[in-house]
Amino acid sequence: MTTLLTRTTLALPLLAALALSACDRPSQGTSITVNGADGTLASVDGKSGEVKLALPGFQGAFKLPKMSVEADNFELNGVHLYPGSTIRNVDVGNGRDKALVMTFDSPADPATVRDWFREKMGDADFTLTDQGGALVGKTAEEKPFRLDLHAAGGDRSTGTITLGG
Repeated sequence: MTTLLTRTTLALPLLAALALSACDRPSQGTSITVNGADGTLASVDGKSGEVKLALPGFQGAFKLPKMSVEADNFELNGVHLYPGSTIRNVDVGNGRDKALVMTFDSPADPATVRDWFREKMGDADFTLTDQGGALVGKTAEEKPFRLDLHAAGGDRSTGTITLGG
C-alpha cells in the first residue's frame, strides 16, 4: 500500500507539471507512464495529448495539448540532458525494480553525448565507470545509475537513463 501511495503521490505532481508545460508540437512528443504493482496508474501520450488515470477511487481520461519535454526540463543532481535533447518517454516504476527509465534523443553522436555526460556528472559527484560504451555508477545519493547511448543516424543519438533499481 505504501508503494501505491508513493507512486500515486509521484503521479499527480508529474501530471500537473506536464499540463503546465504542454505545448502543441505535431511532430514531437513526450510520453510518460507511472506504474504500480497492479499496472499503470497514469499515462500521458505526448503525441496525441491523451491522459489516462487509474488511481484508487478514480479512473478517467482526458486530452491535453500535444507536448514535448526539452533538455532543460530534466535535471539530475544539477545535470540537465545534453543541450538540444528532447525527452521521448519517461517510465516511473516500470515493474522491473527500476525507479525511473527515460529515453531521449540528442543532436550529437553517442561519443560526444557520453563525454559530455561523463564530465557534467563527474562534476556533480556521480561515480561512473565505462561499461562497453555505457556509463554505469551511482548518483551522489548512492542511487544506481546507467546511461546507454546508440547512434540514431547522422550526428544524432538516442539515449536511455535508468535511475534506481
